[in-house]
Amino acid sequence: MRILVTGGCGFIGSNFIRYLLSCHPEHEIINLDKLTYAGNLHNLEGISGHPNYRFVQGDIAESSVLEPVFEGKIDGVIHFAAESHVDRSIEDAMAFVHTNVVGTYQLLNFAKRYKVDRFLHISTDEVYGELGSRGTFTEDSPIKPNSPYAASKASSDLMAKAFFRTHHLPVIITRCSNNYGPYQFPEKLIPLMITRAMQDLPLPVYGDGQNVRDWIYVMDHCEALVRVFFEGKEGEIYNIGGDGERTNLQVVNAILDYMGKPRSLITFVKDRPGHDFRYAMDYTKIKKALGWEPKVLFEEGIRGTVDWYRNNRSWWESILNGTYRAVGSVNTGPEK
Repeated sequence: MRILVTGGCGFIGSNFIRYLLSCHPEHEIINLDKLTYAGNLHNLEGISGHPNYRFVQGDIAESSVLEPVFEGKIDGVIHFAAESHVDRSIEDAMAFVHTNVVGTYQLLNFAKRYKVDRFLHISTDEVYGELGSRGTFTEDSPIKPNSPYAASKASSDLMAKAFFRTHHLPVIITRCSNNYGPYQFPEKLIPLMITRAMQDLPLPVYGDGQNVRDWIYVMDHCEALVRVFFEGKEGEIYNIGGDGERTNLQVVNAILDYMGKPRSLITFVKDRPGHDFRYAMDYTKIKKALGWEPKVLFEEGIRGTVDWYRNNRSWWESILNGTYRAVGSVNTGPEK
């Protein structure tokens, strides 16, 4: 099977490619990534020489990029590529509309034209909006996005659903809770707190730190996606949760305690505009239909994540000092 993975140099995409090649090395993977600020070729070191892996640099919103990729016969698409940082979307949402909305439309259109057998669209719990102190999101929960980022992802979800209904494109949508783990860009909460604590810098926490998120270890998410891609039902939505509800303050405290750093490093800052209070996912559907459930407890996953950032200091330091994209040239891997 020839699988196009978009955004495979990002955090979740690169972990997914590593996981897929380890459990299904017989499939060919084409990784299409624009290499924006969060796309990093170093995330796939050791993979570039794999005989069933090839990298293509390009923008998913550009027909001239997609045409030669799809002409080479694509059997399945796994679509990660997205602008995803809420704060950046608040400052300027244009890049989010370009990639998340226009880019997704272009991919769907090419998949329809070239009769792709499977299209897995990776979305987020943020399209549901926010929850109060009780309850969970199910696949039937209404879409009520609050941030420009979430609105752009909700738009792409609706476009994917429309292509399934109108054009019978074999689309499946997954919506996952907050991921954490190796290779996460250090602007996100957990790697930001870890890397700043390693430098004994203040740890900025929004508001009073009581906003709640459901956390899932990235490799649990990757396992779920493989199940959905190969076994999921076309036209369905599957929620993926981690059983890891924590307030932001609890997350930061767990990091500091494991690192042996003082909680006095925490600095409360002005809250994010439109900050959703709580997300929580009901993953009963994927558990019953595909037998998946998360394996990594938050305490175990956060220790492993801290250890990874400790052991890979050069990776995140090169990002912070802006040198990580200047090392070497783009390795496109073996031609097929």
